[in-house]
Amino acid sequence: MHLKILIVVAAMAALGAAYAQDESHCERSCGDVSIMFPFGSGEGCYYNSDFLVTCNQSSSGEQTLFLGLPKNDVVITNMSTDTSEMEIMMFVASDCYNISGPTYRRRASLKLAVTDRDFQISTKNKFIAIGCDTHAYFNGTRGNVSVGTGCISRCGSNKLVTNGSCSGVGCCEVAVPEGMNSFRMSLSSYNNHTNITDFNPCSYGFFVQEGKFSFSTTNLLNFQSRKVPMLLDWGIGNSTCDIAKKDVDKFLCRENSICDKTYKGRGYRCNCSEGYEGNPYVRCNNVDECQKEDHGCVHICNDEPGNYTCKCRKGYSGDGRKNGTGCTADQSMLIKISVGSSFAAIVLIVFVNWLYFGLKKRKLMILREKFFKQNGGILLQQRISGDGGSNDQAKVFTVEELKRATNNYHDSKIIGKGGYGTVYKGVLSDSRTVAIKKSKLADQTQTQIEQFINEVVILSQINHRNVVKLIGCCLETEVPLLVYEFIPNGTLSDHIHNKGKSSAITWDIRLRIATETAEALSYLHSAASVPVIHRDVKPTNILLDDSFVAKVADFGASRLVPMDQIELETMVQGTLGYLDPEYMQTNQLTDKSDVYSFGVVLVELMTGKKALSFDRPEEERNLAMHFLSSLKQGRLFQILDEQLQKNDDHNEIIKVSTLAARCLHVQGDERPTMKEVAMELEGILASLIQKHPWVQSTLNEDEAEYLLKGPTDDYECTEVATGSSSTFDSISKLTILPIASGR
Repeated sequence: MHLKILIVVAAMAALGAAYAQDESHCERSCGDVSIMFPFGSGEGCYYNSDFLVTCNQSSSGEQTLFLGLPKNDVVITNMSTDTSEMEIMMFVASDCYNISGPTYRRRASLKLAVTDRDFQISTKNKFIAIGCDTHAYFNGTRGNVSVGTGCISRCGSNKLVTNGSCSGVGCCEVAVPEGMNSFRMSLSSYNNHTNITDFNPCSYGFFVQEGKFSFSTTNLLNFQSRKVPMLLDWGIGNSTCDIAKKDVDKFLCRENSICDKTYKGRGYRCNCSEGYEGNPYVRCNNVDECQKEDHGCVHICNDEPGNYTCKCRKGYSGDGRKNGTGCTADQSMLIKISVGSSFAAIVLIVFVNWLYFGLKKRKLMILREKFFKQNGGILLQQRISGDGGSNDQAKVFTVEELKRATNNYHDSKIIGKGGYGTVYKGVLSDSRTVAIKKSKLADQTQTQIEQFINEVVILSQINHRNVVKLIGCCLETEVPLLVYEFIPNGTLSDHIHNKGKSSAITWDIRLRIATETAEALSYLHSAASVPVIHRDVKPTNILLDDSFVAKVADFGASRLVPMDQIELETMVQGTLGYLDPEYMQTNQLTDKSDVYSFGVVLVELMTGKKALSFDRPEEERNLAMHFLSSLKQGRLFQILDEQLQKNDDHNEIIKVSTLAARCLHVQGDERPTMKEVAMELEGILASLIQKHPWVQSTLNEDEAEYLLKGPTDDYECTEVATGSSSTFDSISKLTILPIASGR
């Protein structure tokens, strides 16, 4: 079922309407909602037609308040002139399936047409998606600028779902960008809810006011709500305070009210001056502070317009205020008693403070000791001492050491934020510059703690020039802090997706970065004492030093693999666009999952494009699929980065492209190992460096001719491209809802 929600804005109403709410014919309420100027429902009762509201009464006598006319279908459930906010009921989008396929889709979108007022979607809302096979995305506008984001929710069984949790299993949520005045929402399924329709036949998506929705596992089977409460922000006109108040006749901030200069949205807002209350667009009335119990006067309180004064009774002197000099008796003896009492009080306060801070310090020490034990500190010490305390072992830092290193975690020290927490730049007492990772709070079992300590010990022993070194950790906080070596030159993503920086990343540097990254992953897979699967290989997790040497980082999602186990069954984690399609389908994690993600990184290095972008045409949104299709059709050099298109090293580019296609095979067992990838890249890099006549190209003339000019029937990449194309078919079919559509 479709619904268009369009708020139609007309010309300004007659001047002087600001006082019209005093007229007896103006409605003051509709049902449970109070109607406050500049909004109004009768002629002459609203500031202009932008603020027209209509009270509609059903046959049963129930009253509903609409913004504009009822045909616009925007139901108001609350409005406030204090915060300039309005609560409306917004439709829920849905996407339903049965065992035969799609059965029903209800769309939802909102577009606010703005002239002299500014209606914006409040950042106090959250965008929420419900479902176990759900990809939800919204694309909105902020003025003339397009913004958008979304989230993924997956679960193979409702046993994994937790009430009240929207962390990505059964339910996910994202924040709403500031200033957005329209949106369109798209819902899609990766697998048509196959094998889960009995407990989750539908996906749902909606915007909802924070605190007005709590996820329940019952929502998966049948989400009853067709509408949910959503907040809109509003302002007056399109001028700032300073400009608007020059036109006295039209300026709406009335007597005893002021224009809010802290408001950064479109137009302006009015607030009652200090000491006044009421509707700032009609009249602000004096507040009688003396009627309040906490008025602050010791003896006598006198109310004045917008303020109040305090006086002392006869025989006392002072300003009469509790937070001032108060009222002091004039007799000299009483003054001496008062001074003596004050001194005693000061001594008592000093003693109490000393006792309080002493107990607080002791309590803090006890709490740190508790966290240290709770986070496996004793186990880590035993592991370190058991291994002889070698230099390769992780150092255990204290809370104070890391506070000093980061200036108490000052905002200026933040160098990155992500799904797992915040990273700070710090300087240790030995002048070493480090990166300190402060993870988000999460419940931990004893098994997880033992696994964490095991990972700290093993990762600290990883000593590879292309892997970010884990220096140590701090276990005296509720969530352990991890300390890594600091890499100064940002991420690979910063360089290849920034036009100002990408020109410095030449083909030989890109090839060297790819080779070093492959060597690091090969080391983690096969040379580390316990194999490590990274699970989130992407350019933002590849750091570069000042010489553009690659360093693989962020092991927040990594898993240690027991020596006798080839694959692990885990809840799917990673980044959309880089996720191994076989892993997404089966939940079986192997080292070949890293190989697929690395293949996407190779394609990004060659094309300069992001792995997933909804700003590109539909057939180009998924970079891996577009790359394989272009390779199959002989259009490789058309999609390369401009810098590589001008490069003469065609043989090396073709070799790397062919290797990337092998990494992107749908079936994991058809992909090469990271060791094979690293060795092949080392050979390509060596031939690029040497460029000697006797170095023979491994590509024959037919293969080079195919990739440069066009397809042939028997080229081996055809099977690869065809396979990957089917894997990403569900992404390519994402439905983008029209911006003006309803539900």
